[in-house]
Amino acid sequence: MDLFELMQNQTGFFLLVFTRITGIFSMAPIFGSRNVSVTVKAGLALALTFILFPLVFNETTTIPDGFIGYLFLVASEFLIGLIIGFAASLVFSAIQMAGQLLDMQIGFGIVNVLDPQSGQQLPLVGNFKYILALLVFLATNSHHMLLAALFSSFKLIPVTGFIYHSEITEVMVNMVGGMFIIAIKICFPVLLSLLLMDVALGILARTMPQMNIFIVGVPGKIIVGLFVLSMALPFYIMFLEVAFSGMYKDIYRLLSRMG
Repeated sequence: MDLFELMQNQTGFFLLVFTRITGIFSMAPIFGSRNVSVTVKAGLALALTFILFPLVFNETTTIPDGFIGYLFLVASEFLIGLIIGFAASLVFSAIQMAGQLLDMQIGFGIVNVLDPQSGQQLPLVGNFKYILALLVFLATNSHHMLLAALFSSFKLIPVTGFIYHSEITEVMVNMVGGMFIIAIKICFPVLLSLLLMDVALGILARTMPQMNIFIVGVPGKIIVGLFVLSMALPFYIMFLEVAFSGMYKDIYRLLSRMG
């Protein structure tokens, strides 16, 4: 039986595979960007469905004949894709959160730039760190690992094999909590240096009350913040590789709970 005859007999199975891939592309970094048009996303999802369909097809899978039952299957497959894409985007959300914290402390909180990726206003340092993380994500072929996780999802969670467990919610809560930890780790060197500078400015204000600390402190915090930020960039890139590795471990841990 060739691929065309196989698809004619199992169109419902094909559409379920397409639905899961579409869910991933709705939330995943790079693929879920607003810069990528809906037509490109749909075409890429359809092309991947054509590639994966002969590999994941199972003749023993039962597709319900009723519309309501099939609609529930479509919703469950789309939910699986959304969960995988959401788990992959948490690291980038942590990076944006770290950038917002840094901007507020350095003094760039009033400066926002429009991010075409998400269509929202992002802080200056946060946007810089986000773009750098995207470059590292592509340079380390992490998007290939995301596609590998997509293929593994069909092995761990067969089509129509989604089962909800209470552990899924627990794992997702832990992942969201880990997002805050990642954000603090990213901005910790700059926050610590700015805290020490605030202490030094406070001591200076007490010993030299005639000095206008506000005029000295604002540009001083910018200089110190940017200097420490530039010094910490090599460690930031190494930390991103570790964070991406942890992201894929969390995705596979999540998939094992859903299977």
